[in-house]
Amino acid sequence: MIRCMLLKSDKSCTYGDESLIEMWKQNPSDALWVDFDSHDQTEERVLLKSLGCHSLAISDAQRDRHPPKIELFDDYIFMLYRGIYHPGDDLVFDHLQIAMFVGTNIVITTHAKKSISIDKLFADEGEKYLVKSPITLALRVFHYSCGIYLQKLFEFEEKLESIEDKFQMGGDDKMMQEITLYRSRLTKLKRTFNYHSNIGSELKILVTDETPIINQADLHTVTDVHERIERLLSLSQMHYDICSDLVNGYLSVASHQLNATMRVLTVITAIFIPLGFLAGLYGMNFEYIPELKVANGYYYLLSFMGFISISLVMLFKKKRWL
Repeated sequence: MIRCMLLKSDKSCTYGDESLIEMWKQNPSDALWVDFDSHDQTEERVLLKSLGCHSLAISDAQRDRHPPKIELFDDYIFMLYRGIYHPGDDLVFDHLQIAMFVGTNIVITTHAKKSISIDKLFADEGEKYLVKSPITLALRVFHYSCGIYLQKLFEFEEKLESIEDKFQMGGDDKMMQEITLYRSRLTKLKRTFNYHSNIGSELKILVTDETPIINQADLHTVTDVHERIERLLSLSQMHYDICSDLVNGYLSVASHQLNATMRVLTVITAIFIPLGFLAGLYGMNFEYIPELKVANGYYYLLSFMGFISISLVMLFKKKRWL
């Protein structure tokens, strides 16, 4: 599907299909937003080339997976970022690769499935940003996607606090499996936000270079987007660190409990070793053992074994091993 938004010089806005592209070509001073949604890639490539998009950028846009990036061409700024098709709970995101070709009077977006941010802005709100400039509209689409990520991270923060409280009452293996799963998801998000942070930094450089497509007038919007990306990166890193601390804390507690158990077993073993030695000594089948003729030898041996046991217990308690 191809949908277009044509903003004329008199500020009137028209919505339609690809026929608006021909109208724009007749008067390129107007502003145009072209959105390719789940469109046939062959037809999409032909249309993008007719609009002056570089073939390498088109190939990157049509790849199933490509790291987020930004690249400056003669007539366009090409941005590729990881948007959202469906945001789930517990940091589960159905990601969507979104490509943008941003010119002086045109912005082109292409994506394989429905985009929440683009659907949100392809209305009156989008007109407001397109009036300012195509780069402002593109950055606001990016900004809205980051806002969805941010909202889900805030929701996860509340859940993480609840997990921390439960952990203080006593963690278990099931809780550790859950935390480890969250840590893995946060690792993937951090990787995505790192790429996006690079896009924000490159945009600030382009503003400084004063290219025709983006200049100092767009600095505030670029800074706003970059700050939101950095906030996402810092939040995901903070949540990752908390999950790591919880896992390490659980492992430390489990290790301490294991050490305490092994200490008790070692003490028990140390007590019974001399007792077992004496029992084994007098259990040998020799006919001539001197002590066998002692009338109360049985009681003497039991008393001696009890004395050894009590002495060892007192020694271990004195050394705080019990």
